Amino acid sequence: MSKITVFCPATIANVSCGFDVLGLALDSVGDLMTVRKSTEKGIRITKIVGQELPLETEKNVAGIAGNALLEQSGYQGGFEIEIDKRIKPGSGIGSSAASSAGAVWAMNELLDRPFSKLELVQFAMQGENLASGTAHADNVAPAIFGGFTLVRSYNPLDIVPLPTPSELVATVIHPQIEIKTSDSRKILKTTISLKKGIEQWGNVGGLIAGLFKSDYELIGRSLEDHIVEPIRSILIPLFGNVKFNALEAGALGCGISGSGPSIFALSKGMETAERVAQSMKETYTGIGIPFDVHVSRINTEGIKQIG
Repeated sequence: MSKITVFCPATIANVSCGFDVLGLALDSVGDLMTVRKSTEKGIRITKIVGQELPLETEKNVAGIAGNALLEQSGYQGGFEIEIDKRIKPGSGIGSSAASSAGAVWAMNELLDRPFSKLELVQFAMQGENLASGTAHADNVAPAIFGGFTLVRSYNPLDIVPLPTPSELVATVIHPQIEIKTSDSRKILKTTISLKKGIEQWGNVGGLIAGLFKSDYELIGRSLEDHIVEPIRSILIPLFGNVKFNALEAGALGCGISGSGPSIFALSKGMETAERVAQSMKETYTGIGIPFDVHVSRINTEGIKQIG
């Protein structure tokens, strides 16, 4: 192939209790990217629609991630990238990760897959470093591997794909305010108490066990964040109301998606997820902040070719 078009899924990072280590991919929300081989060496961003983002390679996360792969590939040509940007930057559902991961995944396909998924995550993390100042993998890993992923270690990088219970559905509300990941990280505490750590480790273990056992009640009990959510939630209007109403509507759990402002809920079954979506809409209606609401099954495939 000399050209490929791919769907790059939006992602929910942290999943409440797993700051910087847990993430999941969504099936109904994402960007489209077209990547072409070129005889001219280097990465060129030739077109972006949907959002105002830089075309300069060194200022675009797709360009930075693509260059990281290209430098290791031995390929003497280059690539041209077009982005149909459908995930708003600063939304908290992995906008930069979709571009970073999509670029390297597509390039890898055009080069007949010389790199593993783990190596693709490492390249994509360079784009995340540009976007947030930290090379985190909790968004790019599920985008590339699909489903739920655990970053067991960053040094060395170790990604563990996790099972996805078949009836699990995500609901996300995105208030149209921007919270930059780099800014939201600055307000976090750098130390925690042993008590808080123990509570959080229990929930991480419980969530992973719930995924393996398809135990929806255990998943729900484990979707509690004792460390990050209490700090970041103050940046999100009506967060407490959204969470309370989502749980009342039947959600298993509810929390901040990534660094926010998006708020996610996980539910058992599409019918419950739609009720949760309605509760979120009603909570935000009339307060003067526009919003989007997405209901999506979990994307167990990750990035996929569509053309």
